This record gives sequence, structure tokens and C-alpha cells, in this order.
Amino acid sequence: MFKRREFIKSLGLSSVAWLGMGDAVFAGVQKELPVLDLPTLFSPIRIKGKVSAAGKGLAGVSVSDGRIVAQTNANGDFELISGSDRDFVFVSMPSGYEIQKQANGSASFFQKIDKAKAEQSFQFELKKAGSPDENHHFLLLSDTQIQDEYDANQLLTVSAPDVQRTIAFLGDPNLFGIGCGDLVYDKLELFKEYNQSIQMYDIPFFQVVGNHDLDFGGRSDATTTGTFKGHFGPTYYSWNRGEVHYVVLDDVFYLGRIGAGTKYIGHIPEEQLAWLEQDLKAVEKGKTVVIALHIPAYTGAVTRYPERDTLGGTVSNREHLYRMLEGYQAHILSGHTHFNDNMISGHVYEHCHGTVCGAWWSGPICYDGTPNGYAIYEARGSELRWQYKGTGLDINEQFRVYETGRHRDFPEQMAINCWNYDPDWEISWYEDGVKKGAPQKIVALDPWSVELHSGPDLPARRSWVEPQLNDHMFFFKPESRGNLVVEAKDRFGKVYSKKI
Repeated sequence: MFKRREFIKSLGLSSVAWLGMGDAVFAGVQKELPVLDLPTLFSPIRIKGKVSAAGKGLAGVSVSDGRIVAQTNANGDFELISGSDRDFVFVSMPSGYEIQKQANGSASFFQKIDKAKAEQSFQFELKKAGSPDENHHFLLLSDTQIQDEYDANQLLTVSAPDVQRTIAFLGDPNLFGIGCGDLVYDKLELFKEYNQSIQMYDIPFFQVVGNHDLDFGGRSDATTTGTFKGHFGPTYYSWNRGEVHYVVLDDVFYLGRIGAGTKYIGHIPEEQLAWLEQDLKAVEKGKTVVIALHIPAYTGAVTRYPERDTLGGTVSNREHLYRMLEGYQAHILSGHTHFNDNMISGHVYEHCHGTVCGAWWSGPICYDGTPNGYAIYEARGSELRWQYKGTGLDINEQFRVYETGRHRDFPEQMAINCWNYDPDWEISWYEDGVKKGAPQKIVALDPWSVELHSGPDLPARRSWVEPQLNDHMFFFKPESRGNLVVEAKDRFGKVYSKKI
């Protein structure tokens, strides 16, 4: 074991040097670290290694243990001082290289640290992609959330085949997926069935840890992700594809068992924020940065339900994340809520997605009326485009129209649920070919969700589910019973229409 002063000295000569930190930062490190008796916290481990492709070292690749981010030199070599409290060394996959897969189908970009060895070497051999990846797609699947045999069967026989058809339709060799948390529903033994679904897709998947993917019963948040890591690796990391930098964060902070249940909040610990600060130093300002996490940074439910406690549904220290993303074209992708919300907050676009399991495998829709499903994203250079794909529905099915009288709160009007709406969409209705105007957007319940989910006995499989207010309901009163057409144009100019 290194002595404390030797450890601090080696930290200054290697890891800090690799990061290119200035004297002021190093002075701060020296000032703070000596007050800790570091050998009683963890044993330092000197990590060396190389990132290469076809036997040639790759320069400027970020490598990390989750605390320190090092850059490879001109020969592809890297070095950092890690510790026995670290689990993995992982590479931030550079653009233009294949995303390798583990046997379980998830992305392979990490290697385990042997906590008993004071010095270790790691080799990352990458393979050049077979085609340029400036243009690429990815799928965002949130909350598969399987709890029993029925749920797993629905995932494997209904949802997964739909995803397979989408993958075949896209035909993109650079396609990858993101599982955005709550992969299972507290039954961690069902990671086996979840992995079966990932293997069916035959594309690399990056996994996000959710509040239902945890080992419960431990004494602190730090003890909750052992099983998840055993399947999927680190809970926060980054990679690159084309001109886009991708990051996964773990924002589920476990508080412990309180009463009959487990409690958590949405929170990004300092360790991750400090790591992200280093990670983003290698990303040029102006680039597109995509952050995937499970609990949304923010959602419209805060204003729709102002009386509710939001600590478990939003990230408490999100403002610090927003500030770190200043200067980037930033997108935050999440799940968790089982409704679809698109929020624009200054320089950050937040996508809170409808879920694969909908209202917990109780029927065809989430409790805001969004179809069970997932998102399809397309990167064209640094520009990001997206659509929501309902399971079993055509990709052009982007809204639902309800006849007059169907909505109990607006009985004299027709209603529209346009689940992936944001302020740059345009929604109109036409009568006999004449445009009559734009329907009025009103925070309201989806009438089908009311029918399926209202009351103590519905839905049968999850009787505690109740319909939820959403920000994507629209209302209008036709002037006649002539030929009626509803049209929606998304922010990218694509037009969807329905003849009623």
C-alpha cells in the first residue's frame, strides 16, 4: 500500500497531469486531500494501459475509473491513480469505431478492477466502424419494468418483436439502443429475461439504472447497484457517435427502507458531477450532448400537480447539471414517470418518454394516454431528430382523435391527444378542405385513460393506476359535419393527418 504522501504526489504527477489541470486546481487538491486519512478509506491502485485499433495507439481518448478522467497520449497510452473503492476502468468510445457487445447484448466498454492489486494494466482494442457514423440512429426504451412471468412474456412476445421490426426498417449499421432504467420491477432475477430481449435486437444497448433496478436493504445508496453492475457495468459513463457526445448518469439516490416501502430521490451526487465536469472538458463547446438518466431532471407534472412531492420525480440539484451543459446543444432523456413530456428550458431540451410497459403492463397505453412504446432518434451530423413509436402502431400514428362527447369534461368538443407535442408543433383541423384553425391546448386527462384506469378496481392488473393530467390534449368544436381532417406538423416539418 502506498503511503498517503506518496499517493498524493503520484496523483499530482499522473492523473492531474493527464487532465491538464492548472496549478490552482492542483493546489486545491493538495489542500483538501491531506485532511483525509486516505489509506483508511481505500488503497490506491496505479492504472496503466493502452487504447488501440489494428495495433496502433489512439490519441486523445478519454479513459476513466468514474472519478478521474485521463486522456491517452500520442501512443494511445494512459495512466491514472485509482483506488480499491472503484469497480471499473472504462473507455469513452470515440466516434468512428464499433460499439462492442457483451454476451448479454449490452455494450462492452469497460473492464473490472482487481481491488487487491496495487498496479494493473488494461488494454482496450477497438475496431474501426464499417461505415461512417456521422448519421446514425438510436432507440430509447424506458421502463420495460417486468415483475412476473406475464410481464416478461409481454416484453418478449409483443414489445420486443415490434422493436425488431423497427430495427429492420431502419437498416442502420450504426444503430444502438439505450435502456433508460427500470429494466425490471424490483425482481432482479428477471434481468435474465430482460437480457433475452436485448439479445433479440442484436444491436449494442447502453443501460441506465432505475429505482426498481436496485439491491434494497443496504445501509446506503452506495450498496444498491451491485447486481446491476454485475450485468451491465458502470452506472455512469460516456461515449461518442458521429458528432454527438452521449452520457449516462445515475440519478437515483436511495434513502433506505422507510415504513413499508423503499424511498429515493432524484439527485446527482457530487462524485458524478465532478466526473462529468472532467468528461465534458474533452467535448468542444457547440457540440450536441445527450444525457440519459432515469428520473427526469424536470417535468410538467410539477405544475400540473403542485401539491405533490417532486423529490422522487425530478432531480433536486438539476440547476447544476444545466449550468454544466451551457454552451452545448443539450438534450436530457429520461423515463420513470410513465407519461410523455417535452420540456424546453433555455439551452436544454428535456425528453421524458412514454414507456415500453405503458401503465405497468395493464393495457395498451400509459396513464396519460401515450401508447406503450419507445422513441426513435436520428442524428444527422450534430442535428437530432426524434419520433415516438407506439408498440403495434405505424410510425405515422402520432395522435389520437376523440369524437364529440367522449371527453366528460368537454362534452361539446372533439379532443386530440398528440403525445409527442412540443411548442414547435402545429395542429390544425379542416372541414371540407378548408382550414378552420388550431385547436386549444388544455391541461386535461385522456378520455381513454379515464375509461381504462379510473376507480379502485381498474385496471385489473394494477388497480392503483389512475389517469394522469397531461400537457398534450387539444380541443375544438367543428362547425359542420362535413369532411373533417385533423393535421399535425412536427418541429421537423413532417405532417401527420387523420380523416375523421
